[in-house]
Amino acid sequence: MATSDAWEPVQRMRTYEQVMAQIEERILDGRLKPGDHLPSERELAVALGVSRPSLRESLRVLEALGVVDVRRGGGADGGAVLLSTPGEGLVNLLKLQFALGHFTATDVVETRLALETWSCSEAAYRSTDADHSELADILDRMDDPDVTAAEFNLLDAAFHQRIAESTGNALTAQVMGSLRTTIHRQMIEAYARLADWKTTAKTVRAEHRDILAAIVAKDAVGASRQVQDHINSFYKNGQIGGAPSPE
Repeated sequence: MATSDAWEPVQRMRTYEQVMAQIEERILDGRLKPGDHLPSERELAVALGVSRPSLRESLRVLEALGVVDVRRGGGADGGAVLLSTPGEGLVNLLKLQFALGHFTATDVVETRLALETWSCSEAAYRSTDADHSELADILDRMDDPDVTAAEFNLLDAAFHQRIAESTGNALTAQVMGSLRTTIHRQMIEAYARLADWKTTAKTVRAEHRDILAAIVAKDAVGASRQVQDHINSFYKNGQIGGAPSPE
């Protein structure tokens, strides 16, 4: 069924949702594509039958969700532009959900296992020499004898995030990025319970080296198993509930 190109006046209920719905409709049916500019604020407000403050609110929501980039100023480069690459909206939303405690430790570890076993398996096939070099650099920095526990934890999270990015799957990388805040907090809590965190760090470094070696060797099964054992070991030794037992 053909759709009209005319913008429709918004009904008197949740203005920003109806504005977003019309923009979403145009994205889904192909009338709007990444990189396209929305009509000017004045033109769009008139076409939708809403006030400019209401329209700005809608655009702010879309910008926070990572759908549009609202560029200040006039001319060809100004106005609201549909983003062609994933924004930080999903990451920020899930960070807040984790911070509010909407997900349990079990939820986090099970999601980590699902994402990271897949990521390591795919990285064995898809990652490049440049990916391997950057992953090795992170591990070299973790080997620094003067590294602090906080720095070590940040590098640990960066290593796992970089593996997800090396798969080339943007959505997986985004979801992994959103998990980083919770993972980092759990690591800090776990390391605080250890009598000697550097002893555990030594084991973690060795496990990371094994994961990377399997990825470089294109051993998808081995890389997946290595990261599964690594994650389960961390949650067990850190006394964090919810770690499923390896089969």
